[in-house]
Amino acid sequence: MNEVSLLHLTKVAVGCPSPDVLNARLAGRAVDGETYISTRYRPTRHAELIGGSLYWIVKHQLVARSRILRFDEDERGHCLIRLDARLVPVRARPKRAHQGWRYLVEADAPVDLEGGEADDLAALPSNMVRELTALYLI
Repeated sequence: MNEVSLLHLTKVAVGCPSPDVLNARLAGRAVDGETYISTRYRPTRHAELIGGSLYWIVKHQLVARSRILRFDEDERGHCLIRLDARLVPVRARPKRAHQGWRYLVEADAPVDLEGGEADDLAALPSNMVRELTALYLI
């Protein structure tokens, strides 16, 4: 039996200098444990993305993910990507900024940080975390 691997998206958290700012932005539009982002076009492979995650890029690093729940359409015809309101920190990994979103296969997705590890990294200065990540030490 073949295992189905999840498909994910990556997206730049435009205007968010830190994961905390991103978390506040997403929480500000959350209702009943869900939040959303709007994009002009529905991803071609949208059916494969449900259950996957949207990985957020902050300062050229994948830093967190939001689980993709479903896709809707707004009154303008734009695509709403419905996300779990919980932002999950991941082991930071360098990722170039890009416009829009890009697909990310499961094998290339960074792993979630455990609760204690996430707290420990949050205590470090962000520039130190970036340097350690660039050296593949964290």
